Amino acid sequence: MKSRFDQPSPWRRLQPLISGFDLPLVGIILVLATIGLTAMYSAGYDHGSRFVDHGRNMVLAATVLFLVAQVPPQRLMALAVPLYSIGVLLLVATALFGISKKGATRWLNVGIVIQPSEILKIATPLMLAWWFQRREGRPRTHDFVAAGLLLLVPAGLVAKQPDLGTAILIFSAGFFVLFLAGLSWKLIAPVVLGGGLAITALIIASPTLCQPDVDWVVLHGYQKGRVCTLLDPTTDPLGKGFHIIQGMIAIGSGGLTGKGFMKGTQTHLEFIPERTTDFVFAAYSEEFGLVGNLVLIAAFTALIIRGLTITWEAPSVFARLMAGSVTLSIFTYAMVNMGMVSGILPVVGVPLPFISYGGTAMVTMGLSLGILMSIARARRNG
Repeated sequence: MKSRFDQPSPWRRLQPLISGFDLPLVGIILVLATIGLTAMYSAGYDHGSRFVDHGRNMVLAATVLFLVAQVPPQRLMALAVPLYSIGVLLLVATALFGISKKGATRWLNVGIVIQPSEILKIATPLMLAWWFQRREGRPRTHDFVAAGLLLLVPAGLVAKQPDLGTAILIFSAGFFVLFLAGLSWKLIAPVVLGGGLAITALIIASPTLCQPDVDWVVLHGYQKGRVCTLLDPTTDPLGKGFHIIQGMIAIGSGGLTGKGFMKGTQTHLEFIPERTTDFVFAAYSEEFGLVGNLVLIAAFTALIIRGLTITWEAPSVFARLMAGSVTLSIFTYAMVNMGMVSGILPVVGVPLPFISYGGTAMVTMGLSLGILMSIARARRNG
């Protein structure tokens, strides 16, 4: 009979669970979490329980990260088909029986109210990575065509809700898998060139195209309004252009070093709309200035570089594609949010990772980073 002195210590019991964790990745996550908590305290300390809730969401996301990191990539791959299938079925159910708010049908009551599109942010790249793993890393043209259809189904259903911001995020996450799987530049370059020409033509013709009686057909009226407001926010400074104008004023007024922690006038005088969610970057910029922005961008850059390093060293096709998609998706989140707050991109409701308030987005981020950590552990322990 063993005495209690023969029992392993708590540290010995915990060690197998954290063995192989990527310490540089953990360090970068802690830096971003610290910046996020600092920014949220300043922007949201007088905004109900936002700061406390943000901290709780981070703890929940960290728990999800830790648990998912324990799952080997092979088992994650087994979840691809069922998770994708359930997600698409829930999107169809949302279209038929969903809850509508402010003209959008994005929520579904399944005992609790959920937003199925959030599932597809992970399920879509997971499914596509599984698909190309089955092709043994040598996909042919028809494999890319089938993968494109698998991507367009959820992206199209979400865009139809309408939720263009989430649809873009789902599409970009899936597209990164296709790109890393070897999608030819001969197919990508014409699309990029065509998009560039279309944007140039839109800018030149915007005085005509943005007239109220011009129907854009492919976009809803509010989506057209977002694009036209981006091109010239001064046309409606107290309406649709208010968000962009106030965001740019806050960022510019921060100057080199900012106004100081909790001293942002645009923020605390309520000029910045959605100051704890979509436009938290404007509040952060006002108080910490260009120096603070460079620190934040450097932290995100370090996260992307570390993620791409894990991608490069991944032990399988599935792991490489999934790690690359997760990493580049985080880049997309950060770029789109900072771009829309700065007046470079249309306002599409994309949160800034770690910084913006939002439980679902934070848990999704924890899940994504958990997958990345799982792949890093498989490389180290394998």
